[in-house]
Amino acid sequence: MEEQETLLNYLKRNKSQASEQTSQENPDQAYSSQAYSSDPGPNKSQGEDQSGGTDANAPPLEKTFTSDNPDPILEQAVTVHSLDQWREICLACTRCGLRAGANGVVFGEGDPRARIMFIGEGPGAEEDRQGRPFVGAAGRLLDRIIDSAGLSREGVYIANIVKCRPPKNRTPQKEEMETCLPLLEKQIELIDPPILVLLGSVAAKTLIDPGLTITRARGRWHSWGERQVMPTFHPAALLRDPGKKRPVWEDIKKVMARYEELGMKEP
Repeated sequence: MEEQETLLNYLKRNKSQASEQTSQENPDQAYSSQAYSSDPGPNKSQGEDQSGGTDANAPPLEKTFTSDNPDPILEQAVTVHSLDQWREICLACTRCGLRAGANGVVFGEGDPRARIMFIGEGPGAEEDRQGRPFVGAAGRLLDRIIDSAGLSREGVYIANIVKCRPPKNRTPQKEEMETCLPLLEKQIELIDPPILVLLGSVAAKTLIDPGLTITRARGRWHSWGERQVMPTFHPAALLRDPGKKRPVWEDIKKVMARYEELGMKEP
C-alpha cells in the first residue's frame, strides 16, 4: 500500500528532490529556498460559526498527499518568499467546493510584517462581497478592540481559517478546513508574527487542540510552533452576549502586556 505523508513531510521531500535535481543540472544554481516550516499543529472539522456556535465533538484534521497525487498550489509553497506572491496564488485557488459558491477568496489584510495576527473562522456575507476579512458587524467590533488596545487595523494582520465564505455562513466542514489550512500556514510563515490571537472556537481548535473548549482555553497562553497564542471569544459572540466583552478585554490586555515585554510596542 502506498505510504501517505503529511503536508510538511510532503513539501520537504519535494524540496529535497528539487534541490538534488537542480544541483545535478547546474551546481551554480542549486535550490536555495527554505523548507515550508510552519508547524501544522492539530486541526479540526466542526466548530464555531460566524455567530459563535460550537461543536465540542470536533475530530482532528490531517491532510494527506501521495507522490502520485501532488498538489500544484502547495508544491509552490516551498519556492514562495513573498506575501504578495502567495496572495496571488491563493486568489486563484479552487481546491475545495467553497470557492464555487463564493464571490472570491478573502486572503486577509494588514501589515505584512505584523507582530500580532488575528485569526477568525471564515468570511461572512459582507466579507465575501468586499473581499476583506472582518468588515461586517463583528469586524467593526474587532476594530474597536484593536483601537482600544492602542493598535491599529493597519498595524496588525487579520485572516481566517478558511478563505472562502461557507454557504449561509455555516461552519466550515472538515474537508474545507483541511484543504485551506496549509494556505494559512504558509501565510503565517511569511508574515512571521510572534503572537497569534485566535478568535473563537474554530480557530482555537484548529491551531491548538481539537478537544478544547473556548471558554476554558481563553485567557491562557498556548503555543503553535514557536509562536505564542492567545485564544479568546469571537467578536460575533460578543454581539450576542455582551457579558463576554469583559473577558475578551482581559485577554487583550494580556496580549498587549506580552507584546510590550517582547519590545514590540507600536510607535
